[in-house]
This record gives sequence, structure tokens and C-alpha cells, in this order.
Amino acid sequence: MLLAGDIGGTKSRLALFSAEAGPRAPLAEATLPSANFAGLAPLLAAFLSQAALPAERACLAVAGPVQAGRAAITNLGWHEDAGALQRALGLARVDLLNDLQAIACAVPLLSAAEVETLNAGQPAAGGAIAVIAPGTGLGEAFLTWDETRYRAHPSEGGHATFAPASELQLELAGYLLRRFGHVSFERVCSGLGLPNIYAFLKDSGKASEPADLARRVAACADPTPAIIQAALQGEGAPALARMTLELFVETLASEAGNLALKVLATGGVYLAGGIPPRILPALRDGRFMAAFTRKGRFAGLLAQMPVYVVLEERAALWGAAAYGLKLAA
Repeated sequence: MLLAGDIGGTKSRLALFSAEAGPRAPLAEATLPSANFAGLAPLLAAFLSQAALPAERACLAVAGPVQAGRAAITNLGWHEDAGALQRALGLARVDLLNDLQAIACAVPLLSAAEVETLNAGQPAAGGAIAVIAPGTGLGEAFLTWDETRYRAHPSEGGHATFAPASELQLELAGYLLRRFGHVSFERVCSGLGLPNIYAFLKDSGKASEPADLARRVAACADPTPAIIQAALQGEGAPALARMTLELFVETLASEAGNLALKVLATGGVYLAGGIPPRILPALRDGRFMAAFTRKGRFAGLLAQMPVYVVLEERAALWGAAAYGLKLAA
């Protein structure tokens, strides 16, 4: 039995899988708040106790870089070691992989009903595939074809330096540079970044903050859902919330286009993570694809690349399960 997990900065999805049922059919599953635990060992122990089923191995997708079986989970401050986890839980083997690598592993498993098409494009057989995922942070990965199957590769591209693509984004970069010293794309297009855009537009006088919206934002430990909800109210949306989401979409699209060019993603670009499914109306209105293809002489190439939104929330969990089951086999 394989214990697989998608360990995120906000919540962790855990499940048990068998080789017979495969990576899309968990035998037991639960979602636990990550911040309620001091690390992976107590989190996994709590789930195994709740599931009351034995596990021999574990494969865990974590939100952070993995090197030599060790991982620093970026937005939780956890430092984990596969060997230590193996001993603490009494398992035969524990594998850690980057969460975006896990999502990339799940891409070939997704059905047409589990993605939303933003751009049909002209997919090339065996072409590289890019994955970009704004959730609590911003993750990136890619897949390459080895003449037999797709292989997933991790990346920490979300922490690369933010590259402004308009005068407004240039002002945003200067505002954030004064606050943080280094401005990554994660500081802009992620659940952590969206409030930064909101603060910039408010503090620079680009849009005023209505009293009702100010109360809703101040009442939340995480203001991102409140800002998104306000921005998607249609004609009644406060200008500050609407402009925040529009700038978020444009910067996400610009970085998705950067990633697509870097890996030559003729097989497609997948937007994953927790935010894209929640902002589909803002992704469908044409603003995303306009910014995605705004790459000068390579606009035509980008226009041919398919672009999808991953709707399935368990993609990273399924990918971790697929990876772990393949290792076990």
C-alpha cells in the first residue's frame, strides 16, 4: 500500500493507493490543514491513524525544492528528510518530489472533462509541456517526451525575478522592490502576491478602496479569496478589486508565456494550482491570451500552443501516487 500526499502551504491532501486500483482510485483520503502540524511526521501519523490502513511506502509532493531526499517546504518553514520520515513512520521507503513535478506527472492522466481549454492551438505530438500553478505560492514544471512516455521535471521558476511587461507593471515592480529587495514572480502572481498588487494599486492612488471592501479584506487572515470574490461581481465589482485581478491575470499570462518559450511547449501549457479554476471568467475574457502571446516576433508561435486550466484539485496527489506506484513496480 502506498501513502501519497500533496503537501501544500495551506492544506495537505493525503491518500492510500494500491497498484491494483491505480493512481486515480484512492482507498482512503483526507485533507488536513498543514499549519496545524509541526512537520510531516505528525501530519502523516495523524492521517494513518485516521485511515486505519497499513502503508508500506510513501511518496509525497511538497511545495519546495527537493535535493538528495531533503526538502525545505517554502511557505511552511518545514525542513524534511526522506530517511528520517522513513524511520519515524516505520516505512520501507519514503520519496519526496516537488509538488509541481507531481502535477506534471498527473497531466497525462487527465481527461478532457478535467481541463478547461483557453486556447485550442495546434498541439505537436511529443512536444514539451509547460505547467504553471499559482496557489499559495507559484510553482512551475515541464514535461519532455523520451520517445516512450512523458517525463516530468521540477523547477523553481516561480522564484525567478519578476519581469515587468508594461508601464503599470514597471511601477508595481518598483513598489515591491522597495518592500522586498528582490521581487520574484511569486511576489506578484500567487495567493501571496495578489494582495501585493491590491496594496500597490491602493497605495499608488490607481484606485480607491471602498469601505465595505476594506472591512472584508481586513477581516480575513488571507485576503486573496475576498479580493477575488469582489473582482468577479460583474458590473458591480469595485474598481480596486477588478484592477487587481486584471493585473494578476496579465502578469501570470506573461510568465506562462516566458515558460512556454523557455521549454518550447508545443505540446501545451497547463495552468494548475488553486487559483485558476476560481478565476475562469477572468481567464476567458481574452486578457490572458493577449498577454500570453505578447512576445514580439514569437507571438505567432505562442498562439499555436494549446493552453488549458487544470480543474481537478487532486492532480498533485494523483501525480505523487503515479510516481510512487511506478517506483514500487
